[in-house]
Amino acid sequence: MSGHGAPTLAVDGAGLKVAVVASSWHDTVMDGLLAGAARGLADAGVTDVTTVRVPGTFELPVAAARLAPDHDAVVALGVVIRGGTPHFEYVCQAATVGLTEVAVRSGTPVGFGVLTCDTEEQALDRAGLPHSAEDKGHEAATAAVATVVALSTHHDTPHPDSKDEQH
Repeated sequence: MSGHGAPTLAVDGAGLKVAVVASSWHDTVMDGLLAGAARGLADAGVTDVTTVRVPGTFELPVAAARLAPDHDAVVALGVVIRGGTPHFEYVCQAATVGLTEVAVRSGTPVGFGVLTCDTEEQALDRAGLPHSAEDKGHEAATAAVATVVALSTHHDTPHPDSKDEQH
């Protein structure tokens, strides 16, 4: 199981502003991921949530880039299921690289809730539905909030590449 060894995170995200960007393909899976993210944010005390739906997983990075400057964190949710063409690899790589770039360039944590599965059954098993083994929407939301909290507690620590010297 891919969730084996996952940390248990309990975070206080009260007062944070979080954006959730979600693709529209695979209604049942996406409904589960969105509900899981909502549960994760509620569990963390986050009440200021903006949700934006985009056509597919390929569009997640541009939406995340637009929302990142005005939010403390972004949660990106999508699902790509392998088919008979290289489309799967292209979309998965574009989403992964694009969302990583958004996080690094903006400094805004991005929770990665993009399922990349071989079958629809695998996606359903990770979607946070009543019969699912895993809740990747919840995990992505919690990870994003936990990263904001971790960074906010260390905001006075100088970056290792900083030209400022400590005396």
